[in-house]
Amino acid sequence: MIAALADAVILASGWRRALLAFGAGAVGALAMPPFGFWPALAVSLTIAVWLIDGSPSGRRLSWLSTLGRAAAAGWLWGFGYFVAGLWWLGAAFLVEADVFAWLLPFGVLGLPAVLAVFPAFGFAAARLIWSPGAGRIAAFAIALTASEWLRGHLFTGFPWNTLGMAFGQNLWLMQTASLVGLWGLTLIATLVLSAPATLGTADSSRGRYLPATLGLVAVAAMAVFGALRIPAEAAPSVAGVKLRIMQPNLPQDEKFRPSNGPAILQRYLALSDRSTSPRTTGLADVTHLIWPESAFPFLLHREPNALAQIASLLPPNTTLITGAARQGAGLPGEEPRRYFNAIQAVDTDGAITATYDKVHLVPFGEYVPHVLDAGLRAIGIRQFVHMPGGFTPGENRTAFRVAGLPPAAPTVCYEAIFPDEVGLPGNRPGWILNVTNDGWFGDTPGPYQHFAQARLRTVEQGLPLVRAANTGISAVIDPYGRVTAALSLGQEGVLDASLPSSIPAPLAARFASLLFLGLCTAVLIIAIGARHLHPRSAPPSSRTRMS
Repeated sequence: MIAALADAVILASGWRRALLAFGAGAVGALAMPPFGFWPALAVSLTIAVWLIDGSPSGRRLSWLSTLGRAAAAGWLWGFGYFVAGLWWLGAAFLVEADVFAWLLPFGVLGLPAVLAVFPAFGFAAARLIWSPGAGRIAAFAIALTASEWLRGHLFTGFPWNTLGMAFGQNLWLMQTASLVGLWGLTLIATLVLSAPATLGTADSSRGRYLPATLGLVAVAAMAVFGALRIPAEAAPSVAGVKLRIMQPNLPQDEKFRPSNGPAILQRYLALSDRSTSPRTTGLADVTHLIWPESAFPFLLHREPNALAQIASLLPPNTTLITGAARQGAGLPGEEPRRYFNAIQAVDTDGAITATYDKVHLVPFGEYVPHVLDAGLRAIGIRQFVHMPGGFTPGENRTAFRVAGLPPAAPTVCYEAIFPDEVGLPGNRPGWILNVTNDGWFGDTPGPYQHFAQARLRTVEQGLPLVRAANTGISAVIDPYGRVTAALSLGQEGVLDASLPSSIPAPLAARFASLLFLGLCTAVLIIAIGARHLHPRSAPPSSRTRMS
């Protein structure tokens, strides 16, 4: 049965081949949050291997034609994967529907079409080192992982729903990221989940079962490692720290109206001091209150009345940590019209004692790339945020230091999805702070995907994560990825929690790049070695099959 299915995919052409590629990619998105069904990616990648098998080769067709056919299958596969996994981005275009609704097709279909170029490259690169048998699994894994790495780094990077996240949601399986990080996990996931493709051979040789068997053994080994790595007891807490996270669940179309500013602040103040049980007396014993990203429709540092109201709320020795846009000094000869998406700390005197400016901004969400700015504004396209000219990136990533807490690695919104950017140069931080506003995307898979990716950083870095989100998901997560406290998506409330202690830096935090490079080198050697042993792959057909 599997052999017949493989035949059908390999020999498909025209619209059938296109539909198979698109559908296989879409099925793979079921491995991502909120579904998290990682076997779906095994189905998706297995079909992808058979599609590359079906890229014609031989004397009658040119080398470039073969690569082009593989690339086309990769683009269609990627288009299906990204449309199915990122369709929720369209919700952001409906927040101000009168301004942005006409752009919705460009967001829902245009971005996936661009992102699909990366798997197209991966499929074509795999075909370059393709060989019969199990060797092609190594070729596919190294090429597709390279394309995923490029997607995460080129043009500011967008490593959203990276294939390694198929394993990066399960508490046991995600522990492998402590050894090899997200990119190593992506290589392992691609190897393991594409291995069943060898079951599609027509002969009865034992070798056809070996890759899939080894894949199952690898998953089992990862699970055992994860179960043994996670201690039975809860992580110890940082002494003298009690956190309160406020999740206001403000509708996005109300949050940024300047006229709503006073009412929004009063809502925050009342909610923050709410008693949640007979044993909790509001803010009385809280040491650090945390509010989400871009909490105000005004510039907090320019509103002394707002700062005074916050100061009157805070008990002695309590600090507020909040997301807040701020206006910075202008460059020499310019008006002071630079705006930053910041995290700020406010003490009991209403003074701002610490600031971090977001470094990695969202293209088109927080700014329009300079080379496109004039042209896009001429046809009515601007960034989603209302700051004149958009936000300016911060100059460097530094520790966020607040009295009574270990130094934090600050991240604003999607900065937390970049595994290479959470760690700080110099001294290691004691925790990760993430303030975000996923209210743009409503009750869709987007906030779940964002939360899962931020959560994986704890395992890679061996650091706890404290996350404050406007509409959710707010949470405290320990260094092993265990959620110790959380507020669900769409819930209004406050979350009281201690701050888990960090653990010694795992291998991924110290040597992730070297380990990833070593894994890639090993898999590439296997792929090239197999290619050398079988310099010409047999043309796929129902009679001649790759074993």
